[in-house]
Amino acid sequence: MVYTHSEKYFDAVAELAQAVDGDEIDAMVAGLVDLRERGGRLFVLGVGGGAGHASHAVNDFRKLCAIESYAPTDNVSELTARTNDDGWETTFRAWLTVSRLSANDAVFVFSVGGGSREHDVSVNLISALDLAHEVGASIYGVVGSPGGALAQQADIAILIEPPPNLRTPLVESFQAVVWHALVSHPELAIQPGHWESITPE
Repeated sequence: MVYTHSEKYFDAVAELAQAVDGDEIDAMVAGLVDLRERGGRLFVLGVGGGAGHASHAVNDFRKLCAIESYAPTDNVSELTARTNDDGWETTFRAWLTVSRLSANDAVFVFSVGGGSREHDVSVNLISALDLAHEVGASIYGVVGSPGGALAQQADIAILIEPPPNLRTPLVESFQAVVWHALVSHPELAIQPGHWESITPE
């Protein structure tokens, strides 16, 4: 019997789901609850698929969890102006500087590799992480590489380690799984999702 791509893919999904550390999810929830209680803001960063995740996650953190949240990539005009005038590497750091990122706030990053200066990958994320460290902001993330800047610098990073040939699709898939686990967590969610609120138990 031929072992198909689809079978391999969903077997990997099942293995990754079992490997996610629930204690780390709960610890991240506790940090986000503290963030909300102290009136801090959540800045969600990502590039490529991570940028799409950031926009969606901001909606969920704001609507379901009542956390003031923002994604720099939602402001296309500012992002492209900064890229054009000052370069891609500084875009997120400059955006966060204008937003007066402080120790009261948190940064949440979605990245497959986590950023690498050595390989010149996602350097704008690394610069944002450096700023977060400088000001004492909390750092959270979901990442697919233990050796990248995000995994090394985050207070809590959920590490997703799929087969190398499926790294990007599965890491990006589980980024969505993880943030939905967060925003539906009973200790963090202020209200249920729309369909949960109208569907009989």
